[in-house]
Amino acid sequence: MKFKINNRFKAALGCLLAVGLLFSTPSFALQQDSTAQDTTASMAADTSAAADTAAAAPAATDSVSTVSAAGATAATATAAPEPEKQIDPQVYKNMTYYILLFLIVCTIVAVIGKVLSIYELTKKMNGKYNPFANNTFQGVLFIVFLVAFLAFTYYGYAVWGSWAWRDAVTEHGQKIDTMFIVTTVIITFVLVLVHLLLLTFPYIYRMRAKTKAYYYPHNDTIEKIWTIVPAIVLTVLVLFGFFTWRSITNVPEDLQKSALQVEVLGEQFQWQVRYPGADGVIGKRNYKMTTPTNSYGIDFNDKSAWDDIQASDIVLPVNKSVRFHIISKDIIHSFYIPDFRVQINAVPGMTNYFQFTPTVTTEEMRERMNDPKYDYVMLCNKICGSGHFNMQKKVVVVTEDEYREWLSTQNKYFTEDLQKEFTAVDSKDSKELATASLN
Repeated sequence: MKFKINNRFKAALGCLLAVGLLFSTPSFALQQDSTAQDTTASMAADTSAAADTAAAAPAATDSVSTVSAAGATAATATAAPEPEKQIDPQVYKNMTYYILLFLIVCTIVAVIGKVLSIYELTKKMNGKYNPFANNTFQGVLFIVFLVAFLAFTYYGYAVWGSWAWRDAVTEHGQKIDTMFIVTTVIITFVLVLVHLLLLTFPYIYRMRAKTKAYYYPHNDTIEKIWTIVPAIVLTVLVLFGFFTWRSITNVPEDLQKSALQVEVLGEQFQWQVRYPGADGVIGKRNYKMTTPTNSYGIDFNDKSAWDDIQASDIVLPVNKSVRFHIISKDIIHSFYIPDFRVQINAVPGMTNYFQFTPTVTTEEMRERMNDPKYDYVMLCNKICGSGHFNMQKKVVVVTEDEYREWLSTQNKYFTEDLQKEFTAVDSKDSKELATASLN
């Protein structure tokens, strides 16, 4: 009795789903049709009213009045809104449609499973059931899946691989790319090997008539091979990555000082960029000095901060080493420029550094990509809240002359409002501050 009730319940549920799907879509489409018709009728009525108003205007006898009336009529006709192009309401589907469609697909799959169960039960009752035939069928399905899997893997590398792969445009980026290629080759080899074994063994070792299973509980040699070999490969990859990262981040002190210094501050949900002034030194920052006008929290007791520059975009000279000072104002963000192969976290309370040399200007990259609007972009690669998607900053790589010209047009961060607010300096510093602001 329980079996019958369950099947009747499933059948009734399937019927309800089908009926709901049939009625939900036409009703929604009818609603869209009525809305479109009402809109069209309203627009037609407005146009007709405008025409009647123009026709009801008193006719003038002289030519000037006639021309004026004609001009007014033409203006009214021109001002009348043109009916918008209507889209077939059948294109739109509400959420109920997709939910019902999903449930119906699940019901169809369940029905097919029941039909196969009934078919198998019928063959058993007729004495025609062969338990080994199903094993062969399942093994063949594994082989078919293996072929499809390998074909899709090849297609992914051959067709989609170029979409996600572009040559690095920094000196250190070539090292990152080499490490990535080596890792990808090893992973691909292991992927293919494992799936060849995993998906062919069910067919090769399927249960068949007159075949006795071989009891093979343990093999020390195989255990050693699949333990030692992966351990060696992983150790090599880890050391490869460690030494690559060390060669990128361990920059000699003299090169650190000679590089262009740029500070990037991350906060929800924006990036702020600060360049040093003529002294080439970025002024100190103190979070305790953060105010509505000094949102950056720059410590103007440090005279190096008086000529610092705040920029809306990141502009870098090509073939010149740049050292980024990366900080955060609130939570952890991630300083990420994909084309440069640069990524490092911005952590509150500490400063991280990343130094690199761009080798391709923005214009050259646009020619490579055949896209005149292409730009390098700095992103946040840590999910930092609801506005995470908005943490973007354009990065422009230009020639040395173009960089100097751009830098000369930028405004200093130490504005007049900040100078008025800054009252902690003595008279001597105030005089120097006035001189610096004039320069």
